[in-house]
Amino acid sequence: MLEEIKNNFERLIALYEAEKSRGDVLSAKLSEAQESCESYRKQISDLERKIDNLRLTEAFTAPSDASRGAKEKIDKLIREIDKCISQLEK
Repeated sequence: MLEEIKNNFERLIALYEAEKSRGDVLSAKLSEAQESCESYRKQISDLERKIDNLRLTEAFTAPSDASRGAKEKIDKLIREIDKCISQLEK
C-alpha cells in the first residue's frame, strides 16, 4: 500500500512537471506572439501616417481625375490595413 502511494505520488510529480513545462512553452509562445502583434501595430500606424501624408501631397499636387484614382487606391489600401488589423486582433 505504501509502495502504491509512493508510485502515485511520483506519477503525480511527473505529470505536474510535464504540465509546468508545457505551460512555460505556451507562455513563451504567447509572449512572442504579443511582441509580433505590437510590431505589426507599429508598422500599421506608420503606414497609416504615410497614407495621410500621401493624401495631403496628392490633394495639393494632382489634378482632379488623378486625385480620384489616388483616392480609390488609398481607400483600397486602408481596407487592406483594416483587414490586417482585424486579423491581428483575433
